Amino acid sequence: MRIAVITGASSGMGREFVRQIAEYERFDEVWVIARRAERLLELQKECPFPVRAVSLDLSREESFETYCALLEAEQPQIGLLINCAGYGKFGRVDELSLPDQLGMIDLNAKALTAVTNLSLPYLHAGDKVLQLDSLSAFQPVPYLAVYGATKAYVLSYSRALNAELKKQGIRVLAVSPGWVQTEFFDRAMTPGNDAVTYFNKVYSADFVVKKALCAMYRTKKDLCIPGLPVWGQTLLVKLLPHRLVMRIWLKQQKH
Repeated sequence: MRIAVITGASSGMGREFVRQIAEYERFDEVWVIARRAERLLELQKECPFPVRAVSLDLSREESFETYCALLEAEQPQIGLLINCAGYGKFGRVDELSLPDQLGMIDLNAKALTAVTNLSLPYLHAGDKVLQLDSLSAFQPVPYLAVYGATKAYVLSYSRALNAELKKQGIRVLAVSPGWVQTEFFDRAMTPGNDAVTYFNKVYSADFVVKKALCAMYRTKKDLCIPGLPVWGQTLLVKLLPHRLVMRIWLKQQKH
């Protein structure tokens, strides 16, 4: 049985990947992973392949044991792994709760690493891993300090993993979008907190996913940056001192 596994599939980018993967490849099943079981069951109407809803809270370590046991029981070939689970919170480090800050590390970095590691024995030559990263991976981001740091981890980890797995014929792609109109904002913002208010350009999830899948299936790159303005920004932050980049960001946010 050849499957696709998509985490964070109940909304946003993950849900959009479920809708679009059929344009590039066929699978016997698509395993969709997220906390909200009822949202996962709805995906059966949006995907042309059989969908298996796997309700897991990937911020909890016991979820890794459940995922591992499921893989051992079914022995699938994972043709495509897409890690989309994650969240961010806007605010000063000394104002955000410690559970929120550790939660971002647990879900954005730790869970992504665990799911990837547990999946690797079930990937073979020609199979693919797509890790959802962020533009914030390329620079320190005040008022998104922990979130940005987790995404810097994802970017570094994914590109290094791609180099390690090249001899096995397994491809790893990091996708680094800018702002995307998803439920990310609902969780990132809290009433009365105006730490981040300026968003220069917001892309649709449909656009970003199309660019990501095109890069995965039609190029050999290890990094996809959807949108020319976003690509230009990553180039600038490589050339400019990070102190200046942060100063510009703070001025945009009126700090």
